[in-house]
Amino acid sequence: MDTRSVDVVVIGAGQAGLSAGYHLHRTGFTPGTGFVILDADDGPGGAWRHRWPTLTMDRVHGFHDLPAMPFPVAAPDRRASEVVSGYFSAYERTFELPVERPVRVETVRSLPDGRLEVRTDRGRWIARALINATGTWSRPFWPHYPGRAEFRGRQLHTADYRGPAEFTGQRVVVVGAGTSAVQLLGEISPVAASTTWVTRRPPDFRDIDFTPEHGRAAVALVEARVRSGRPPSSVVGVTGLPVTPEVRRLREQGVLDRLPMFERITPDGVAWADGRFVAADMILWCTGFRAALDHLAPLRLRDAGGGIVMDGTRVVADERIHLIGYGPSASTVGANRAGRAAVTEIRALLARATALD
Repeated sequence: MDTRSVDVVVIGAGQAGLSAGYHLHRTGFTPGTGFVILDADDGPGGAWRHRWPTLTMDRVHGFHDLPAMPFPVAAPDRRASEVVSGYFSAYERTFELPVERPVRVETVRSLPDGRLEVRTDRGRWIARALINATGTWSRPFWPHYPGRAEFRGRQLHTADYRGPAEFTGQRVVVVGAGTSAVQLLGEISPVAASTTWVTRRPPDFRDIDFTPEHGRAAVALVEARVRSGRPPSSVVGVTGLPVTPEVRRLREQGVLDRLPMFERITPDGVAWADGRFVAADMILWCTGFRAALDHLAPLRLRDAGGGIVMDGTRVVADERIHLIGYGPSASTVGANRAGRAAVTEIRALLARATALD
């Protein structure tokens, strides 16, 4: 198995990983020998590469520039997946970032000499520190409900969504109280035979202007969770759902008349404890994602509460490991700041280690 050694391995070439790569290069780490970025996809774009075709730039809830390179002005009707992937591709070229792809990381282990072994499907990398920027897109969350395996219709997750056409003439149940559920209901309802919106908790609509102060307060709440070792909640989950003109239109049309969560799934639909039943041909689970961290399991970073105790981007249990695009840094602006912070701490860590040698 081919083995290469570097100071820092970055896993993931989305917004967070590219930001980390920029700061590593800018502060003196040599591309290819000082650091490398490993990405599982076969092209640039990170999670944006997989967004559904009908997600256009006018429906994207803000996108923050990567460091030192403004995000291009794009026509509102252009696909977000194409625009962002093109931007990331240009960024990798402009700043000569050493992205290796497609490389799938299988495990990260600690070696007896204090370094880290990053084992992949294309060989091993030995590193002194690691920045994990794998995000959540590859780990869609499917909640368990009785009867799910017996449902005779189709079940899709947000990650599988490719547009409203396949829902034409179907009776659709949409599960989830987040932004994606609202957006996809807006696309599906005009073509479906019927749509039923189901959420575990009442949707948190907020008819207010989302200010930077609201954003900072939301990030602080998520950061408090990860500092205490609890699994992170999403920043969007803290900020609530903005009442946009589209939301007002969907409300007037009755599309957003929500039902509480069903008790079980039947072969032909969903049922509640009070006897209510809704027939369904398709269930669309807009139930979010979980952090893609399984490859870090050999490091035993999680504590008894199931989360990873963090101090900023640094894992408290192992100062060699930084998580960015995780918890409070899951937003595009947060990922940029986290990349800079992680690199600053890693430089200090490696300098201390070198002084002791």
